[in-house]
Parts: sequence; C-alpha cells; structure tokens
Amino acid sequence: MLLLHGFGEFWWSWRHQLTALTEAGFRAVAVDLRGYGDTDKPPRGYDGWTLAGDTNGLIRALGHTRATLIGHSDGGLVCWATATLHPRVVDRIIVIASPHPRALRRRVLRDKTQRARFLPLFLRNQIPRFGERQITRDDAAFVSDYFAERSSASWRAQPDYAHTVELNRSAMLIPNVAHCSLEYRRWAFRSQFRPDGARFMELMDQRLHLPVLALRGRDDPYILDHAMADSHRWAAHQMYRQVEDSGHFVHQEQPAAVTEYVLEFLRHEPEPTADGPRRPARKVRRGRSAVYSPVRFAARIRRSRSAPDGR
Repeated sequence: MLLLHGFGEFWWSWRHQLTALTEAGFRAVAVDLRGYGDTDKPPRGYDGWTLAGDTNGLIRALGHTRATLIGHSDGGLVCWATATLHPRVVDRIIVIASPHPRALRRRVLRDKTQRARFLPLFLRNQIPRFGERQITRDDAAFVSDYFAERSSASWRAQPDYAHTVELNRSAMLIPNVAHCSLEYRRWAFRSQFRPDGARFMELMDQRLHLPVLALRGRDDPYILDHAMADSHRWAAHQMYRQVEDSGHFVHQEQPAAVTEYVLEFLRHEPEPTADGPRRPARKVRRGRSAVYSPVRFAARIRRSRSAPDGR
C-alpha cells in the first residue's frame, strides 16, 4: 500500500494509518511527494502525467507489480491519475478530501459555494513568488492558518494538533518546498488553457472499474459533499463515506474512524474487471499513448513489515 500526502503536509501525516495497517498485516509505505521533504526539487514535473509516472515507478522500485493507493488532497489527485493512466499497477484507490479532477472542475464551475471555498487561495497561489513569500514568512505561519481554517475544533483542542502544525511548518521551510508545493496547483490551473491540460482531462474522462473508497470529513469547509459524491460518475465501484466531527484532515482528526473504513474496504476482494475494459464517461477524442520515466524519489520512505501481496 502506498500512502500519498496532501498540500502542506509530508509523509508523517499518515502516522496513524501506518501503525494500524501494519498491525493488520499489510505492507504500508508513506512517502514525501515530489518536491516535498527530502525528495529532489526539480523545476518541472508537477503535472498529472509525471506524478502518475512517479507513482508507477515507485511501485515497481519497491518490488511490486501492483499496489493499493491512498491519497489525501493533492495525493488523491495522484491516485486518480495513476489509476487512469497506469491501471495495471493499481488494485484499488482510497481518496480523502480529493474528488475526481473532473468532478471538482464541474462543481467549481457550477456550484457558487464550492467555487467560493476553493478558488480564492487557489488563484492567489498562481502569482509567481507571491505565493512562496506568503507561505514562508513568519516561520511559515501560513501553515498554522491553513490547518486552523480547515480542521475541526475538537482536533484543534488536542496536543496532537499543535505538534502536527509545528512539524508541518518546519517541513514547509525546507528550501524550495514552498515553491514545489505550489507548482502542483499552478499546473492544475494553467494547464486548463493549454493543449496538455485539455488532453489530460480528456484521458481522465474514463470510468474506472477498480474499487474506490472516497472519504470526506463532514465539516470540511474546503471540499464540499457534492464534489466528492459526483466522483461516482468516473468510478463504477465507488464507496463514499463522510466522517463525523472532522474537517479537511480527516485521516489525522479521526484516525480510528478512517482506519476502520479503510480496513473494511480492503477486506473486500477487488472486482474482477479491475483490468478489464474501461468505458469513457462520455465520448472523448483519444490521444496517443505516453511513456513516463520515473524520477528518483530521494524520499524518507517509512516501510512497515512486508506482506506478499504488495498492498
């Protein structure tokens, strides 16, 4: 099982799930995404194509041909992209506060509430150097505000919350992390006006036939219910659950509940059509296939004990 963190986080955000999945007999690996933590900080490669290629390469580098992917926020986007572009290496995916990219775009365009929650910060991040300065000034105080605005009051009252924010502020101050973390969002926006983005969204317009678990904190003010629920249009076997008393960081706010949902989902055998034909959600123009070269993940990889199935 490969665990992929979200914006403003690093591998440590999966601390609770790593322990629980290990105890349940799975091999779980949490990594820093490209540009975060101890990884390389290349100037390019924060597009959906390359990130999916990174994940495909990492699964094989860890000695497996298939894996289950779990992703939060931006890490969830990587899950959706890898499952679509490299279906043969993915058993199933679990996405947390991360709608299918087409579902999110659809809701941002049609739902004024989702648009108001999502777009302001997303657009501010597009301004070169301004976003980096905003994130890193005052010892990355932005991270404190980011977590406070999107998490539940019950978690903010716990010692774990203060410790989490402190560590994530330190991680954001690693040289070039702020810039790299924003490049994910800059590509997501700017590519909408370029051929590469149009082609990516066309290829993402396919209905996955592998199992999908979608989780959302019921009080998440950033990613709203309809955006997550709409993802079923691109996932034939989606299970969608909302977790009480939690916001955007549900896997850290309510780790026991998330672990229970994840283990329940993993106990069910994947659908036999996981590698079968996938029909488009609507008719799209097919582009030519692409080949990806995985970059080196000079990451802090935290591995649990091995399990033969590679999950």
